[in-house]
Amino acid sequence: MTVVHAAPERGITTVTLDSPGNRNALSAALVDGLTNALTECGKDSDVRAVVLTHTGNTFSAGADLRDPPHPDALVGLLRQIVELPKPVVARVTGHVRAGGLGLLGACDIAAASLDATFAFTEVRIGVAPAVISLPLLPRTDPRALARYYLTGERFNTAEAVRSGLLTAAGDDVDAVLAPVLDGLRKASPQGLAETKRLLTARVLETFDRDAADLTALSARLFSSAGAREGMTAFLERRDPAWVV
Repeated sequence: MTVVHAAPERGITTVTLDSPGNRNALSAALVDGLTNALTECGKDSDVRAVVLTHTGNTFSAGADLRDPPHPDALVGLLRQIVELPKPVVARVTGHVRAGGLGLLGACDIAAASLDATFAFTEVRIGVAPAVISLPLLPRTDPRALARYYLTGERFNTAEAVRSGLLTAAGDDVDAVLAPVLDGLRKASPQGLAETKRLLTARVLETFDRDAADLTALSARLFSSAGAREGMTAFLERRDPAWVV
């Protein structure tokens, strides 16, 4: 089954996460499919920019606990979005959780409808938002991240915009993005590539410095007894043992 689809239109290729059965969770198959789609976009000289969107009411629920990608694969995907010589624009009309927020952090521009919600839920299953911190920490407000990383609380689009996770939000996300996509279509490929290189330099420095350590941390936490209890409790729809 194909879980990622790509559709070009007037220089913009829309890449759609299409695995609504597991709320577009980051399974090995979805990560592979998205990686391949972005690779093709990078090679196609007719593609001016990429819009990353989704089917269903969830942009991405984070790591697929039944079929998780290897941390190295997720690091590679996030870096690919950051390094792609074409802008990547996230279009969100649903909810975003955990690792899905890493995709937003890696995108150059991100917009959402007003009914979207967001949460870093890793602490509630005994792990940490390790790998996704690579694009998020350099781009978002550290006080906001401290609160939401540590508590797992849900927050709305207004808070996501304030914290730097989103660029903009509105009742009609396509209306919000219309001038953005119009501007990208008017820009030269060379201008976009070099401007994106300027904007992502600090993010890539973080990848170079911290990717190995955060990948190791993620692997260690996901294989721990605490994470096994947290993930089992989540799948069984019960509170984990540490809830007081």
